[in-house]
Amino acid sequence: MTSHLKQLQAITHALSGSAAADDQLFEQIGDAQFVLIGEASHGTHDFYQERAQITRRLIEEKNFSAVVVEADWPDAYRVNRYVRGQGKDQNAQAALSDFKRFPRWMWRNDIVLQFVEWLRKYNQQALQQSKPLTGFYGMDLYSLHRSMGAVVEYLDSVDPEAAHRARARYSCFDSFGKEPQTYGMATVYGVAEPCEEAVIAQLMELRHQEEALVNNEGILAEDEHFYAEQNARLAVDAERYYRAMFRGRDNSWNLRDTHMVDTIDALAAHQAEQGQPAKIIVWAHNSHLGDARATEVSQRDQVNVGQLMRERHPDNTFIIGFSTYQGEVFAADDWDSPGIRKKVRPGLPDSHEALLHELSQQAGVEKFWLNLQAQQRKQTQDAVLLGKERLERYIGVIYAPATERWSHYLKTRLDQQYDALIYMDKTKALNPLDRQSVADREETEQDLPETYPTGE
Repeated sequence: MTSHLKQLQAITHALSGSAAADDQLFEQIGDAQFVLIGEASHGTHDFYQERAQITRRLIEEKNFSAVVVEADWPDAYRVNRYVRGQGKDQNAQAALSDFKRFPRWMWRNDIVLQFVEWLRKYNQQALQQSKPLTGFYGMDLYSLHRSMGAVVEYLDSVDPEAAHRARARYSCFDSFGKEPQTYGMATVYGVAEPCEEAVIAQLMELRHQEEALVNNEGILAEDEHFYAEQNARLAVDAERYYRAMFRGRDNSWNLRDTHMVDTIDALAAHQAEQGQPAKIIVWAHNSHLGDARATEVSQRDQVNVGQLMRERHPDNTFIIGFSTYQGEVFAADDWDSPGIRKKVRPGLPDSHEALLHELSQQAGVEKFWLNLQAQQRKQTQDAVLLGKERLERYIGVIYAPATERWSHYLKTRLDQQYDALIYMDKTKALNPLDRQSVADREETEQDLPETYPTGE
C-alpha cells in the first residue's frame, strides 16, 4: 500500500458483512441522542439497506424512539399510525400509499417496505412488554395544501367552529390553485398579497387551544393534536419557502433545512413531555446531513441539517455518511420524469471517491467504514488526507452523467462533514414498488456523450 494511503489505516475498519454488525461503529455512536444517517444518492439499494439495518440495531439496543425521514409530514404520519397499530391500513404497502409526489421511489421501495413491516412487529412486541413505541415521521415542507387539509380535518373532529375559522384563513390560497409555486410567484412579484398572516394566526390559535382540545383524553389525543400543530407550523414555513424560491436558492434551502431541524426538535420535546426517551434517527441525503461548514456551500452562507444539529446539540449528534465509487443508481433524467436504472460512472480524479477507491483496491476490501470522529477529536494524526478539500459526489433524484462535474460534485473536507463514513466500492440501484416510477427504457452506454466525463 502506498505511503499516503497508509495514513488512513488507523481509522479504517473493514466490513465483511453489514455495518450494523460492527460493534466498533456502535461503540463510537455511544450515547448520542441524535443519529443522522445519510445517503450519497436517493436511488441506491445498498445505502437504504445498510441504513435500515443500522436503524434496527439502534432501536433494539439503544432505545431510539423515532425515525425522522426526508419526507412530508402528513405522508409519513400515515406510516406512523400503521407502525403503532393505529389507522385502517392492513399492510405497509397501503401505509406508504400517500407518497405520491415525485419521486415516489424515495420511500415507496422494497427496503422501506420491509423496514416498515419490521417496525410494526417491533412495536407490537414493545407494547406487550410495556416498552415505549418507536414512531416514523417526516420533516420536509412540500405538503402545503395537504397539511392545511389535515389541520381542518383534525379540527372537524374536535371543534367544528375552529375548523370553520381554519377554512376561512386557508382560503387565502384558493385563487392560486394547487401549485404552491404559483402562489410564491404571484406574491413575490406583487400580483397578490401574501397569506403569511393567515397561516400564522391559525398556528397561534391551535397552540393556544391545545389544553382545551386535548381535554385530558390521554397520549393518543396529545399525539393527534401534535400532528395537527406540526401541520399548521409546516403551513407557516412552507408559505415562506415558496415565496423565498423566487429570491434565490440559498435562501429557500436554508428555510427548508431549518424547518427540518425545528421538526426534529419539536418531536424530541413532545416525546420528552410524554416521558419517552427522546432519541431520534434521521434519514436524509448527505447534502442535508453532512455538516455544510465543511463544504463549499458555506461560502454562500448556506446551512443544513447536519450543521444546525451540531450547533444545537453539539455533544449529542452523530452523523454517518455514505459513499461509493461506481455501480448503478435508480434516478430520473429530469424532474417529474420516470426513473431509470442508470450506470454510475467511476468517481472523478481528485475526488474523495477516487481516493477511497484506491484505498479499497490496495487493501483488498470492497466495503469499510472510516472513524472520522477520531480524527476530529485528534485521537490520531493519521487521517490528514481526509482534511484536504476534494470533490465529493452527490446524486439526488436526477443523475446527469453528461454534466457530472457541475451537476453532482462539490468541494468538501470529508473529515469534518461526518463522524463516520461507510464506503462501498460498487453499489446497485434501488428497487421501486411502483411500475409508474420506472421508464420504459434503461440507460445504455449510447446515452453517454463521447466527451464524458467532462461534458465539454
